[in-house]
Amino acid sequence: MCPAGNLLTTTGTIGSDHTLRYFALRSVCEACSLKPKCCPKTPSRKVTRDVHEDARDVARALAGTDAFEQSRRDRKRVEMLFAHLKRILRLGRLRLRGPLGAQDEFTLAAIAQNLRRLAKIAAQPPPAAACVT
Repeated sequence: MCPAGNLLTTTGTIGSDHTLRYFALRSVCEACSLKPKCCPKTPSRKVTRDVHEDARDVARALAGTDAFEQSRRDRKRVEMLFAHLKRILRLGRLRLRGPLGAQDEFTLAAIAQNLRRLAKIAAQPPPAAACVT
């Protein structure tokens, strides 16, 4: 839609830059009172929109919600584990071939990671009992 509320049309052809081009009819723009502000240097209004912009609009709408923030925290925890596997345990490149070899190598790395976490938890002293008076 243009600022005056007129519908912009498209041919449906996707350009090499993955965008759809929307345009208004020249006759509609010439009769419009907002033309000096809307498109002062062109004969009619032209707008490009990326083909994935609808998905981005949905993501922008969800970005401020509590569920999105919780999902973001959960994703961060998982991503940190993968970063640790790649950086500390040197799992950036798999050495075994085939899907089963990759699964075995990843499973061993995950076991090592879980054992390290278990050792940290077990090494902590038990919490002191609260005094009741």
